[in-house]
Amino acid sequence: MNRFKTLLAAAMVLLASGTSFAQTYTPSQGNLDSRKEFVRERFGIFLHWGIYASYGQGEWYLQTGQLNKDEYAKAAGGFYPAAYDASEWVKAFKDAGAEYVTITSRHHDGFSMFKTAESDYNIVDATPFKRDVIKELADACREQDMKLQFYYSILDWIREDFPIGESGRLTGRAGDKPDYDSYFRFMKNQVKELMTQYAPVRALWFDGYWDHKRDSIPFDWRMPEFYEFIHSIDPDCLVGNNHHIAPLPGEDFQMFEKDLPGQNTAGFSEGQAVSDKLPLEMCQTMNHAWGYSVSDRDYKSSETLIQTLARAVSLNTNLLLNIGPQADGRLPQDALDRLKAIGEWMKVNSSAIKGCGPGPLAEQDWGVTTAPVDGGKTFYLHVFKNPGAILEIPVDKKAKVRSVTALDGGESLASRKVGASLFITLPTDIEGADYVIEVTMK
Repeated sequence: MNRFKTLLAAAMVLLASGTSFAQTYTPSQGNLDSRKEFVRERFGIFLHWGIYASYGQGEWYLQTGQLNKDEYAKAAGGFYPAAYDASEWVKAFKDAGAEYVTITSRHHDGFSMFKTAESDYNIVDATPFKRDVIKELADACREQDMKLQFYYSILDWIREDFPIGESGRLTGRAGDKPDYDSYFRFMKNQVKELMTQYAPVRALWFDGYWDHKRDSIPFDWRMPEFYEFIHSIDPDCLVGNNHHIAPLPGEDFQMFEKDLPGQNTAGFSEGQAVSDKLPLEMCQTMNHAWGYSVSDRDYKSSETLIQTLARAVSLNTNLLLNIGPQADGRLPQDALDRLKAIGEWMKVNSSAIKGCGPGPLAEQDWGVTTAPVDGGKTFYLHVFKNPGAILEIPVDKKAKVRSVTALDGGESLASRKVGASLFITLPTDIEGADYVIEVTMK
């Protein structure tokens, strides 16, 4: 009985500690400013890159291929991305209109893509390349004014101290020495390295929380403590977690995997509440895989990606668009082609994306609407599907129209307001992924 009381008391202390973390987190002013900046940017690039690119089977190949971790690790000995040029990467992202990049610093396979004192299993110590690709990317981002963010897996398929969850059960681990205290220290030390070695880091993007979601005894990841540690290093750093549930205390933005908020077409967001207080982000692949897949050439069209970006903004959401770089350090040509097409569209229409959020209308058969988040009299019509010669939209009955203009070419469009309806005469030759009309009211 005494032992039971001792354990109960310890549990109560842990619960109280977790509650304390939940109650005491107050975002810094710099953090709140970063959230606003994040929202205004609206478009970022996601990079899933690691030694898994050598296999060309996606980022989960250690799991899906049912490989032994030691055999899998031999890919590090031949990983030599000779064509890698961080400056060229960042330029391609900037030209596409993106404002930030999030790269996998460490994925579930346990390989670190940065120089770390916590493990020799990293890009500098375990490969013949010997270069810190993350440092080069951080330098290029700094030079070209691109915000840098890090993906970091909180689960690990090779470390013996990680308590094995649903995945990574066939990699050859003994699995008899789980020690989350040890693993938690490892994560904290690595995250501190990322935040200090490659500063400034705008955000940390965590993944893997879902690996213990079906445990018979709820697993304590100690996330509030982890987040408090991160914010103690840099209070302004944004924290997000791809856990597929409602935001946890200490998180600064909420992400949705392969879906827009409130949707669940990909099966990851069932029951996931949408925050009305935090910035939102949708991460989406260009093809199907996150990491480079030699067999996956089924890329979404540039038209689809442009419309996805506009849809995201119309739902007050950022788009984090993924690319899986090749093992040689090149970005796939299919991805580059789509970045170029998005960039050409953004050169003309970025004012309807950056700094914008939901417009006055929910999605219509013909498209969506966006409007500046700072307010004003202007909103944008994103016409995906030609509705015919006349586009009718509802407006305030008492409002007057100042101008109706096509962003592409700057042509003034004929319009007529009748009561609570605005009738816009459209050109007969509308084409492209998204024909944007700027409407300004008096």
